[in-house]
Formats: sequence, C-alpha cells, structure tokens
Amino acid sequence: MQEIIPLTLAHSPDSDDAFMFWALASRRVIPDGIDFRHVLADIQTLNNAAIEGLYDVSAISVHAYPYVAANYILLNMGASVGDGYGPRVVARENISQSELNGRVVGIPGGLTTAALVLKLAFPGVRTTEMSFDHVTDAVSNGEVDAGVLIHEGQITFEQMGLHLVTDLGKWWKDTTGLPLPLGANVVRKSLGEDIIEKAASAIRDSIQAGLENREAALRYAAGFGRELKAEEVDKFVGMYVNDYTLDWGETGREAVRELLGRAKASGIVDSTGEINFTG
Repeated sequence: MQEIIPLTLAHSPDSDDAFMFWALASRRVIPDGIDFRHVLADIQTLNNAAIEGLYDVSAISVHAYPYVAANYILLNMGASVGDGYGPRVVARENISQSELNGRVVGIPGGLTTAALVLKLAFPGVRTTEMSFDHVTDAVSNGEVDAGVLIHEGQITFEQMGLHLVTDLGKWWKDTTGLPLPLGANVVRKSLGEDIIEKAASAIRDSIQAGLENREAALRYAAGFGRELKAEEVDKFVGMYVNDYTLDWGETGREAVRELLGRAKASGIVDSTGEINFTG
C-alpha cells in the first residue's frame, strides 16, 4: 500500500484562491501519494509564516520571496497576475497622482506586492500598515489620506464613495510593458523532488479542474467572497485566475525577475534571492 505523505497547503480565504483550490478541497482532484491539509490565513500572515518556514506549500506575495528563497522555491502554477491592472490606490477626495507623494497611505502589509509597487511608483509616500480589510474604512474615516486595495476591494471601492487615484498594475504595465506578478505559490525545497512534483501536479490539476468546471468552482468561491454579488465574484476570479495561473510562462517569469530586480535596485530589498521555478 502506497504511503500517503501529509502536507500543509496554506492560502488566503479569498475567492480567487478558493476557485484555484476548489477541486482539491472538494476531492475532485485526489493527489498522488500526498494529502493536503488546507490552512487559511490573510496574505501578510502567510508571508510571515513562510519566513518562519511553517508550511510545506504556501501562497505568498512575490515581494516576500527574497525573504523565503533560502527554504522555498517558486511553483510554476498558482500565480496571481494582473495584466494591465492590479492593486488600486483610492482616496476619500478626488486627488491626482501628483498629489500622492508626501501623503499617508494605508498598505495591507509591508511585504505585500502592493506595498512594493506603491513604493516604486511613489517613493515619496508615507505608509502605515494595517489589515487589508481595514484599508477602505481607514480611508473613509480620514485615518489615512489614501489606501492601497487588494483582493475584492479593487472592484467594490466605488460603492463606499471612494475615488480611484491610480491603478498600480496599469502603472507597472505602462512602465515595464510586463504584467504585474502579485502572488505566487512556493514549496519547501527540503521535501525533495518527488514530493514537490506530486504537489505541483495536484495544484495544477486543481486549477485546470476549476477552469473546466467554472460554475461549480465559482459557487464554492462565492462562499469566500465577503458578501460579493455572484457577478462580482465572477469578475474578480476572472481577473486573477488566468493563463498565468496555470503556468507563469516566460513572460510571467520575466516579470517576477524584473519586479524583484527593481526592488533591489531601489533598496527596498537587500537581495532578490535565487529566483528559480519548479513544477
């Protein structure tokens, strides 16, 4: 009888991640020789957990990769990439991009890719960290001058009367010509080649199954959509579960290297780490 290796699989409780892992969570996809225990946490918690090496497979921000590269390698699948769109900077007042430098901007965690791109685009901003789900309230009540929205807030901020200052994914595309690599899946190097390949294969199959059974996967994802309407869940999943999610591809991998290279050149990270992909 084949030995089943238990692995922890950590990801965020957001509709796009839920869509990706629907088939694994519902046992539509049965991994070969491994069994995943799902752990749900917000992205900044996942970044910190990866630095501590807590989980076998984890979603992280691309910004966090240099801090975990010694122990983890990037998987080729499971990426969250915005091609011409991404985290949005919003304000209570209708201010211009040129007015952003010098302002206090709420960010959803210092190691989020959103925070990194904000600093690349607007090096003069002052930032304050907070939970991602508090950013809209902080902007609305005047606690901060502006805020960076990730997850579903990107498509619902107007319902709270907030104004778009800039889309960081569009800024990145205009600046580099590349898509913006926001999130990635990493796997612990010490698991060894065989287990890593089995984990990668299971995750790829889960994403593919979600894309092939979109309605069922969307119904599951809607349970993680923070009271979003069905069409909003559909829109958000469509934004971040795309061709890059199945495989970074050469363009996606180039985008990761470009982003981390710019972070190093700007002094935001000390090193890019060894940027390798597997699976």
